[in-house]
Amino acid sequence: MSAVMASAGISGSPPTECVTKVAVSISCDNLLDMDAFSKSDPLCVLLMNTSGPHWCEIGRTEKIMNSLNPKFSKSFVIDYYFEMVQKLRFEVYDIDSENCSLQDADFLGELECTMGQIVSSKKLTRPLVMKDKTPAGKGSITICAEERTDNRVVQFEVAARKLDKKDFFGKSDPFLEFYRETGTGWQLAHRTEVVKNNLNPTWRPFQISLQSLCGGDVEKSIKVDCYDYNNSGSHDFIGSFVATLSQIQQTSESFAAEFECINTKKKQKKKGYKNSGVIIVKKCKIVKEYTFLDYIMGGCQINFTIAIDFTGSNGDPRSPMSLHYISPQGFNEYLAAIWAVGNVIQDYDSDKMFPAFGFGAQIPPTMQVCHEFPINFNPSNPFCAGIEGVVQAYQQCLPQVKLYGPTNFSPIINHVAQFGRQALEQQTASNYFVLLIITDGVITDMDETRRAIVNASRLPMSIIIVGVGGADFTAMEFLDGDDGILRSVTGEAAMRDIVQFVPFRQFQHANTAALAQSVLAELPDQVASFFNLFALKPPSDSSPS
Repeated sequence: MSAVMASAGISGSPPTECVTKVAVSISCDNLLDMDAFSKSDPLCVLLMNTSGPHWCEIGRTEKIMNSLNPKFSKSFVIDYYFEMVQKLRFEVYDIDSENCSLQDADFLGELECTMGQIVSSKKLTRPLVMKDKTPAGKGSITICAEERTDNRVVQFEVAARKLDKKDFFGKSDPFLEFYRETGTGWQLAHRTEVVKNNLNPTWRPFQISLQSLCGGDVEKSIKVDCYDYNNSGSHDFIGSFVATLSQIQQTSESFAAEFECINTKKKQKKKGYKNSGVIIVKKCKIVKEYTFLDYIMGGCQINFTIAIDFTGSNGDPRSPMSLHYISPQGFNEYLAAIWAVGNVIQDYDSDKMFPAFGFGAQIPPTMQVCHEFPINFNPSNPFCAGIEGVVQAYQQCLPQVKLYGPTNFSPIINHVAQFGRQALEQQTASNYFVLLIITDGVITDMDETRRAIVNASRLPMSIIIVGVGGADFTAMEFLDGDDGILRSVTGEAAMRDIVQFVPFRQFQHANTAALAQSVLAELPDQVASFFNLFALKPPSDSSPS
């Protein structure tokens, strides 16, 4: 349906930005006392790393007089991008001048961390250090993060009866448009699908963000227009009604709310005009829709598994032409992909222990082909300590295995899916699994992989595929369902798009942050939409509904 409407110039709801605003507030304890006859007068400066050694100032708190345990009232609202490593530095000074100049100020300590660490901790307390990284006495800093947005949505179930017949040879093909009242007129907030050839339609249940619908104010007017869809794009107006969200809610609480659909032009012309049909709101309920940040701050863990392609098509690792060849500088595309994606993900994994597997190689001692082997060769404990541990295990594993084939993805997908299945049984959004497959793109078990992905789409799981080398990646792009719904060979559709494919070569001359940004851009929405779909709350939901 969306494809039909798009071709006629009709799109769905307006796209949402992939940026979240986070309010950061700061307090300190046990600061160094730099003033001889009184206590320090602290102020905190927030800086963000823009590139390389460059830091730019985001802002400053107020100065608090005579306090070694300040709680600053000024907070900073920062645009938070999940897919980027945003480095922050908090510098605390004892201000000695009226104009709050840092020139004459005494330095009390600093903290460097990432936005991801703050968000996943919700409340981060760390010791302050001096410029030479020695402790700043017993001084510590606490940073609290809070998402700044209205996360409520309005769930609707809407039908209509006795709509005007607009088509000469058939009935009308009605759809609805919901508009928000603004200072400059009506702004489209949502459009339903078209119900073909039906004067008593029932539309599929849908939801609209409260901010889009009425700016969060339930007393603001909403306009609902009903149209008869025409392929030409020139749709016939059936009728309209205006009401506040509060009126719709109250009326629909005990029974379906009915609103007359009025066509003003028709009403003026026709003497006995009553209406052009009735719009029936069966359900109008405001609920909180949890965001990615709600889940992370509420204790959801992102579990990251790495799978590395050790098939023969990569070339002999001893040859400089091989994708597995490690240059004298210690670089290859596999290592670059592990570092780039791993550096972002590791902030969201509390124990920072990552299972890492290889597939498609002959492995010791029997040199039999294996499609799912731990690269540390320890099946009972395939975990590597941090991304550094993964890199080390990869470097040690490479000379011990013989690159072989075929390239089978399904065993490792099914392996991670087992954990996703167990997590789903807990009935809470406590764990989400991300599988990073780094491959040269040649795939042998396409049918089994499609089935595995379709099954995994019903689990708290996402798959990221980074293609290295210059092979034909058509198969990988097919698995990434951006251009349509992925189906298994038997025709079973994926419940949602969980595969993100990125060819490494596109980022060869960019920095690693650009690769991570592209690879992880869809993940926050995949996490939040999955748990909301299953009505699973964060493990500790501190915010009111």
